[in-house]
Amino acid sequence: MNTMYRRGPSLFLRLFLAVLCSVGLMFVDRYTDSSTQLRSYLTAAASPLFYIASLPETLFSGASEQFMSQHALLEENGRLKQKLLQQSGQLQLLNYLQQENTKLRALLGASPSKDGQHLIAEVLAVYSHPFSHQVVLNKGRSDGVTEQQAIIDEKGIVGQIVSVGPNTSRALLISDNTHAIAVRAERTGVRAVVEGLGQWDQLRVVHLPHSTDIREGDRLLSSGLDGVFPEGYPVAKVIRINQDASQPFMLVYAEPFAQLDRVRHVLLLSAIPAVTLPIALPVPLQEQPDA
Repeated sequence: MNTMYRRGPSLFLRLFLAVLCSVGLMFVDRYTDSSTQLRSYLTAAASPLFYIASLPETLFSGASEQFMSQHALLEENGRLKQKLLQQSGQLQLLNYLQQENTKLRALLGASPSKDGQHLIAEVLAVYSHPFSHQVVLNKGRSDGVTEQQAIIDEKGIVGQIVSVGPNTSRALLISDNTHAIAVRAERTGVRAVVEGLGQWDQLRVVHLPHSTDIREGDRLLSSGLDGVFPEGYPVAKVIRINQDASQPFMLVYAEPFAQLDRVRHVLLLSAIPAVTLPIALPVPLQEQPDA
């Protein structure tokens, strides 16, 4: 016989048993001393059900908090990176400003970068040519980028803008074999020109006579005489000097401070303002009164 449709106890019997159990539990809870212990047993027995029922909400809340925490950390990390890059650009001028305060000098057309609104850009692409070191930035004309604008990272000068589009721009790095930058030695103040060799980790200081006072380890700072890079920013450190008497100039090689092969974010400096030379007008001679 098929037992699928077999009828169970009647509804009246079920109701009677439920009421009887309820009355019994209320009597035990009211008139016996073991009610507290019994209640604790029942709570312990039902506690796994509570955990199972609240598990979806707990998982959802934990995942939501984790996502919000990660999102907040990423935003904070981005803000701290931008702030660190801006502060690094200001700290790079510290040594130069100290020298300026002690020497009380100012070179015409070589003023340091003024405090202003600097723009942070991200590298979108890197040119794959073995000797042409150029990168594409995610800031363009709509963001206020101009040609020949200097760019730095947290350690030193990176390069300059050579082409500007509506929303992107192209920068030439100081390691490119067509790039040159005017520098001065921090220790002695000797002026020179540093050019790229098409290598990420090596530059060359050109046209230095054999009598020039320069040593390995000397820091080379931008001199500002090229009209592109503000004065006082770190460019490179001298790593090797070769002196050949048969050559008119010594061979000096330097290592750039900026991490040109792994640069990700850069800071675009304000353009150097043009300097207008005052015109000295001749002073007319005063006529001497007749004696």
